[in-house]
Amino acid sequence: MTDLTQKQVRERIAARLASRHRKEKIFRGLGIASIAFGVLAVLVLFTDIISKGHSAFLQTDIQLEVTYDPAELGIDKIDDESLAWANFDGVIRAALRERFPEVSGRRDKRELYSLVSNGAGFELRARLQENPELLGKTETLWFNADDDVDTYVKSLSESEEGFLGRTSEQKAGWIQALRDSGELKKRFNTTFFTNGDSREPEQAGIRAALVGSLFTLLVTLVLSFPIGVAAAIYLEEFAPKNRWTDLIEVNINNLAAVPSIVFGLLGLAIFINFFEMPRSAPLVGGLVLTLMTLPTIIISSRASLKSVPPSIREAAMGMGASRMQVVLHHVLPLAMPGMLTGAIIGMAQALGETAPLLMIGMVAFIVDVPHGVTDPSTVLPVQIFLWADSPERAFVERTSAAIMVLLAVLITMNTCAVWLRKKLERRW
Repeated sequence: MTDLTQKQVRERIAARLASRHRKEKIFRGLGIASIAFGVLAVLVLFTDIISKGHSAFLQTDIQLEVTYDPAELGIDKIDDESLAWANFDGVIRAALRERFPEVSGRRDKRELYSLVSNGAGFELRARLQENPELLGKTETLWFNADDDVDTYVKSLSESEEGFLGRTSEQKAGWIQALRDSGELKKRFNTTFFTNGDSREPEQAGIRAALVGSLFTLLVTLVLSFPIGVAAAIYLEEFAPKNRWTDLIEVNINNLAAVPSIVFGLLGLAIFINFFEMPRSAPLVGGLVLTLMTLPTIIISSRASLKSVPPSIREAAMGMGASRMQVVLHHVLPLAMPGMLTGAIIGMAQALGETAPLLMIGMVAFIVDVPHGVTDPSTVLPVQIFLWADSPERAFVERTSAAIMVLLAVLITMNTCAVWLRKKLERRW
């Protein structure tokens, strides 16, 4: 009877162990499945963005032989006033008529003129202003094609029939003639990196948004890092442990979880409405992002200070160092790698924010590149938001390309944070 009971006990234990192992395998499988699903979602997202945005780094250009005819331009000398009133669009149209002399009729000519971007005249003006000796001469230049032409040409790489869209069959024939003669090519789109925003997709670029993001992050870093580190040092090394410091710590932790748009409302109420600071300026944007980033930097800095062994402090104080000398000469240098990592992660978070900056007016249409922190500006996430809302089909690829640039910057910043932590941290 006793042997039978022990056998039953062993069977029950084995059954329970088998059940535990089975549940462990199921749990492990669920974990692996969740990781695989997350990786798959990221891959699908990146594939979708890259497939839509890679074509924006190429731009269709058309080669034309232009003549700086003074009669066509309506000028007889080169000065700022004459260039401002010169008919450069007429020179472009004359070059197109010379290339396709068989085109007649107002409607057909109007369609012919739409092959080239309406910014071609401004390019001619800048070139003639730099080289006044070109007046009366002829030269061959490449001009950006219109966005509809660019979209059609890029669709030809996938299928020779192409997607006509808003391109007529007659215009498609002209495009094919230019391709066959080598006067139409896809080249690297430098305009995307050198121009500011534009209503015309082929002229739109991200330079103004990138510079605006740089100025905004510069203001944020200059303000948030020293203030955050100083606050962390005081709370961790000098502040007495009482209900007031506990209340401050709780509020700092709570501020780190506050939605970012709340900081935008705070910046709108204080910096713009009360202090009457300029809207859509990197200075105000940096102040708002400083408020948002401070809790992250304070928390990460305190964690870095806590990671320094107490023996470092005790040894320094045993050698006669004051409390301030202990912190500045021994604790702070050892905690700095972790602080820098937290600051970089906070800056990356600030770079990707849109909602608080929309509240302070950085959604404005900005063409000129800002030259200071008080100039009107926008940032890259807001630029993406504006392009995503545009009805032009050509803005779809530029939106995805801008997202690719933003992701590249964010990945670089996070990689630098990981590298700094691995390079500079010390294990105790």
